[in-house]
Amino acid sequence: MPPTHLPGLAVIGGGPAGLMAAETARAAGVEVDLFDAKGSVGRKVLIAGKGGLNLTHGESFDAFCRRFGERSDDVSRWLRDFGPDQLRDWAAGLGVDTFVGSSGRVFPTDLKAAPLLRGWVRRLREQGVRFHVHHRWLGLDENGAHRFGTPEGERRLRAGASVFAMGGGSWPQLGSDGAWTEGLADAGVDIAPLQPANCGFDVGWSEHFAQRFAGAPIKPVRLAIAGRTPLRWRQGECVATATGLEGSLVYALSAELRDTIARDGEAILLADLLPGRETDRLARDLARPRGGRSLSEHLRRQAGLSGVKAGLLREVLAANVLNGEPATLAAAIKALPLHLRAARPLAEAISTAGGVRLEGLDEGLMLRDRPGLFAAGEMLDWEAPTGGYLLTACFASGRLAGARAAAWLKRGTA
Repeated sequence: MPPTHLPGLAVIGGGPAGLMAAETARAAGVEVDLFDAKGSVGRKVLIAGKGGLNLTHGESFDAFCRRFGERSDDVSRWLRDFGPDQLRDWAAGLGVDTFVGSSGRVFPTDLKAAPLLRGWVRRLREQGVRFHVHHRWLGLDENGAHRFGTPEGERRLRAGASVFAMGGGSWPQLGSDGAWTEGLADAGVDIAPLQPANCGFDVGWSEHFAQRFAGAPIKPVRLAIAGRTPLRWRQGECVATATGLEGSLVYALSAELRDTIARDGEAILLADLLPGRETDRLARDLARPRGGRSLSEHLRRQAGLSGVKAGLLREVLAANVLNGEPATLAAAIKALPLHLRAARPLAEAISTAGGVRLEGLDEGLMLRDRPGLFAAGEMLDWEAPTGGYLLTACFASGRLAGARAAAWLKRGTA
């Protein structure tokens, strides 16, 4: 059966990047059909809303752009026309006011995602965007038509231009399972392997530690990656899991930890369990006579260490260090070495690294070797820390791809 011809732009993926591409192209006067594998769009946005929907961040534009590491130059070009301030204005246009929290993160005032998503989808429908759910992209046929799996069987569609916005490989139950990589690779698209980003790591705790402390918050704590000169300490909190560590402070270091493990086979994370106390003072406190008190009680009284922090000392340190010289124990408490063996699986990660390499795209996010095919969002080869950076750049890349796809279509029909 020959493919159905669409009148304008096909957007494949109903996350923030795809929805923004659809909105932008439709505003430019282009017919838009949007396809999603699930029964509704924006599912990952709704999950993010459980934490308040961290839309963006209130820091300066230059500092914001630096958060994207080696891809900062590329991502900053997307953000120049639609950065954090423009995103907040856009949300206000949907009737969603925002505020800057104490950490600099920006949230809707009601801390909910559903009102924003409902209002956005309703507006897109009113503007004429046509939604097609339960359409799972299977690849391109030999003539460049899209193949979709639907409840009624395979469907083939050809569009004048297309924007791919199918997400990364994290949270597969919400639709972004990375299955698109095979179809695009078969079409000759250069794709960097998908990897977990903003993820936890395995340490390999003893059964005793895992059973007793899994889920326990470790705070306050400072972390630094061993082997760096000078050490770059970050303070915050993390969580002990059944297999290792996760949490915001670990996520902030996850890209470097992941790459170090890939290179060296492991990464050593140093933990300062008492960030508010200097090593010399701690050594003096620990040198006070213990009397008949147990080591646990001595650590609690003289260092304020108990619970999971005391458990970490017993898990990592040899008995001769725990019961040895106070100066040696103090130094270990201030830089406890935790050996990370592996990143947690991609399906558990908050976001994804890898994807369609930016080198294969022009400045409008069109595939250089496949004119008329654009890509946006998390399926591109970049990554960002938590804090609203990922979501903002997904919006911005979708807006850019939608605008350039519309312009490309209009040139072709002029």
